[in-house]
Amino acid sequence: MAEARNYHRWILDIFQPYLGQHLIEVGAGLGSFSELILGRHVCQTLSLVEPSKLMYERLVTRTQRLKTNTRVEAVHGTFAAFASQLKTHPKPDSIIYVNVLEHIEDDMAEMVSAWQTLSPGGRVLIFVPALSWLYGKFDERVGHFRRYAKGDLEEKLRRAGFKILRSTYFDLPGILPWWIKYRVFKSETMEQEAVRFYDRFIVPAVRLIERRVSPPLGKNVIAIAQKV
Repeated sequence: MAEARNYHRWILDIFQPYLGQHLIEVGAGLGSFSELILGRHVCQTLSLVEPSKLMYERLVTRTQRLKTNTRVEAVHGTFAAFASQLKTHPKPDSIIYVNVLEHIEDDMAEMVSAWQTLSPGGRVLIFVPALSWLYGKFDERVGHFRRYAKGDLEEKLRRAGFKILRSTYFDLPGILPWWIKYRVFKSETMEQEAVRFYDRFIVPAVRLIERRVSPPLGKNVIAIAQKV
């Protein structure tokens, strides 16, 4: 999904009004989304948490090349482990999960940890795959424990102590090709050429439509919630 530049810009456009000055991105991967954040949003600190050793090493290399006034820190480990070290850091006001929460087995404990870590009024910004009936071999292979219904994600956020600021399905047209490829044909791969095609030719039009009309369903769910 590093090739999905329009897709990531679309997500960031929704997130941006809710971003603060002290950000944590959980599961930052290769740093493509965090680099996009730094190009569009002025903040004081950005901590990038990545549990994979290989990804972390590549993330460090990428962050060292960044030209920014933001203090950027790459951290190897889980968010729970990093949260316990935050006494020497500014309290975060934004915690970001883009295609990450579905990889965490105990997502409820993760959201509680996020609530406890955020500064008062801080926000959690989440983007996850949606609809359990789209779950297939690909989800299983890449380590997804679940796909979310919008209502279920909202309920978990409320139980963790958050107030929902925004919650919506995302990318309605993406449901059909995903269902055909991953449920009907049981594919276990995601080809970069297909990602580039969808990102270049489909995403801009879908984004214009869904900016005006909130879809009743979507391939993903996007949610922003505030600590209260």
